[in-house]
Amino acid sequence: MIQHAPRDPDYATRVRASFERQLFMATLGARLVRVEPGEVDLELPVRTELTQQHGFLHAGALASVADSACGYAALSLMPPGAAVLSVEFKINLLAPAAGDHVLAKGRVIRAGKTVTVCWGEVLAFDGTTERLVATMVGTMMTVEGRGLAD
Repeated sequence: MIQHAPRDPDYATRVRASFERQLFMATLGARLVRVEPGEVDLELPVRTELTQQHGFLHAGALASVADSACGYAALSLMPPGAAVLSVEFKINLLAPAAGDHVLAKGRVIRAGKTVTVCWGEVLAFDGTTERLVATMVGTMMTVEGRGLAD
């Protein structure tokens, strides 16, 4: 595992405050469950309202929590006052996401001054059974001086 040093000593407070302002994550029902330097985990309950026609978690919901986990992992390493924006991601849907909930894990691979590359994975849980259902590689941009909230 890559060890990262945050540039903001209050990174966890900043990540949590930003997540609380994320209305789309609240709409989905996602919950922030872990914040460490360069690592963020989000949990999403699988609800009927988020499923597609076959009863699996919709790929859009799955991609959204993976993207947010990666984005917040990147934000955790950015300087105070910086904001994060996704500029690119690729997701591989490996298996249908079925079960009680999914856990999206975002991990920073490399944090640069402007561009941060992240790895994400999404695990689906059905009782005690765990299954890898998606992987993601994302590129996040550090935004400073544009008046955006982190």
